[in-house]
Amino acid sequence: MAVLRGWGLTLGRRAGRLVPRVQKDSGDPDVALVRKAAASGDWDTLRGLLEARPESEDRTELVRAAGDTAGVEKWIDRVVEAEPLAALPRLVAGFRYISWGWEARTGASARHVSREQFEVFHTRLRTAERQLYEVAEREPLWTSPWLGLQMTGRGLQVGQDVARRRFEAAVRRDRFHLGAHQQQLQQVCDKWSGSHEEMHAFARESAFGAPGGTLLGQLVAMAHIEQWLSLDSGADASYIRQPAVSASLREAADHSFRHPDFVRSGGWLQVLNTFAMAFSLAGDHGSARECFDATEGRVTESPWHYLNGSDPAEAYRERRSAAKR
Repeated sequence: MAVLRGWGLTLGRRAGRLVPRVQKDSGDPDVALVRKAAASGDWDTLRGLLEARPESEDRTELVRAAGDTAGVEKWIDRVVEAEPLAALPRLVAGFRYISWGWEARTGASARHVSREQFEVFHTRLRTAERQLYEVAEREPLWTSPWLGLQMTGRGLQVGQDVARRRFEAAVRRDRFHLGAHQQQLQQVCDKWSGSHEEMHAFARESAFGAPGGTLLGQLVAMAHIEQWLSLDSGADASYIRQPAVSASLREAADHSFRHPDFVRSGGWLQVLNTFAMAFSLAGDHGSARECFDATEGRVTESPWHYLNGSDPAEAYRERRSAAKR
């Protein structure tokens, strides 16, 4: 596979090796501009950036960046009220209320989240749902509101049948949408009332049901990481170091990032980071090195935050060092 270059990033070097740095986006400069406009409450600039990126070119990364920006909740409702027929302000509001809701819940396990936190969490997610359904009604061809409804549905525990319908609504509009598939993979995980068997079946069906070179091969790697995470120490290594797991990862890699039609846009960097982590855990150091070399020190928070939530780049560095030995 050719090494991926040309993303205009300045990376430090240490002893001839690129120093890992967390990259908050896919190399798209508009993401930083969206965050800046959202943080300052500059709706005119933010709207212009979002309108310039049509849904057909996967606007969801920009919308999620706006929604993840603290302080948007202080002004976005006023924009919605001022433009009651417009879909875009409601879309931003919906994604902000999703992110704001998870901020209230935190990432702690359910037993460590208070009743008050859950109440705030659910209230904000229900507000997000109202906004997103309004968007879906106004713009029936848009994928992004259905992606948001997948996210709210899991938090509100709408059940597997409703969650599946929301996923199907998203992929009817964009068949190979990575974000929609990632959300559904989480939905069918054991930790969200699914099962390991259902998760792996969904991952393989999605990855190999897509043409070679799409981003969906990542789902196979992520499913193995999810099962590894669910196991106790010792059992986790025994699972992921099975020859069948390595074979599964290599098969998915051949159909995804090793394929000559691999799409080097959108979430490609997260795909390579996910395979790097999965191959390194599986002990396939040659394949892991291939992925680390291709990422050139560009670290995505997911999935490395599973190994080190406070410093994903350090987790990347440690695993890269092990693969280079």
